[in-house]
Amino acid sequence: MTTLYETTDLEVARHALAALYGDLRLTATGTGHRFRISEASVGPIALHHNTFTMRLEVANTPMRAVAIGRVLRGRFVFRSRRHRAEYRAGDVFIVAPPGEPYRSAIEDGDGEGCVIGPELLTRIAGTAPGRSPGALRFTGYEPISARAARFWVDTYAFVRDTVAGTPAATEPLLAGNAARMLVAAALATFPNNALHEPTIEDRHDAHPAALRRAIGYIDDNAGRDICAADIAAAAHVTIRTLQLAFHRHLATTPTAYLRRVRLEHAHRELLAADPATTTVGAVAARWGFANHSRFTAHYRAAFGVAPSATLRQ
Repeated sequence: MTTLYETTDLEVARHALAALYGDLRLTATGTGHRFRISEASVGPIALHHNTFTMRLEVANTPMRAVAIGRVLRGRFVFRSRRHRAEYRAGDVFIVAPPGEPYRSAIEDGDGEGCVIGPELLTRIAGTAPGRSPGALRFTGYEPISARAARFWVDTYAFVRDTVAGTPAATEPLLAGNAARMLVAAALATFPNNALHEPTIEDRHDAHPAALRRAIGYIDDNAGRDICAADIAAAAHVTIRTLQLAFHRHLATTPTAYLRRVRLEHAHRELLAADPATTTVGAVAARWGFANHSRFTAHYRAAFGVAPSATLRQ
């Protein structure tokens, strides 16, 4: 579902922006004030597209979450206690350090982005050895490379165009997968303190018993919106241990195994479905597959036929 505000009223715009970014104050100068603020939900993440046809000064209270933006037109300047940056068309950035108040100045601005909560970040990656990881945080505000910035732009566009604001966004598995896709892209794009390599403890814990617990959890919960953190918790190991166990004993990843199990469910559903009332796209979305061509490719690789052929049977 997409929520859209179009207004020339500064107070209406302030309320709409406060719902997205926390309490703030606005000061607008110039003529022809027009605000266009849209929000489309994808699971726990909301995608924003904001247009301001004036010079806008914004004073924000601290955010707990991480706001990631991209400038489409105009000039955006952000200032906090430790950071000042200016961005123009094409730039990708993290707005400000979570927990710090900041100010922004926007001139004839058009931009898009999203806000990611800290709890979602910690469900994707670990930060320290052992079973008590610290808070995951970003350590820089710009992409680590031009290629990384392009990766964020492409991932955001895929989620925006394929899931956000469409009926697919109401499917829990698909929306959850799309939200985690954005988080993973953010972690690949901006510098952060996530620890990716397994530790000595991780290598020791990646034994067959942990793998069996993980597989049992996936098999029993494939119809729920689960992620690597849930599987690792059920197996009583870290996310890195989980990944190492699947690689070591099955030569695959937890995500690939979960995808295969969901493909099996989709296959059985297509076999039992009535082609007069069921579509391949609806079944794919129900089992967490946003892209029809990718679903068809995975399905054909697993079962040797296209999903449409199975449905026609």
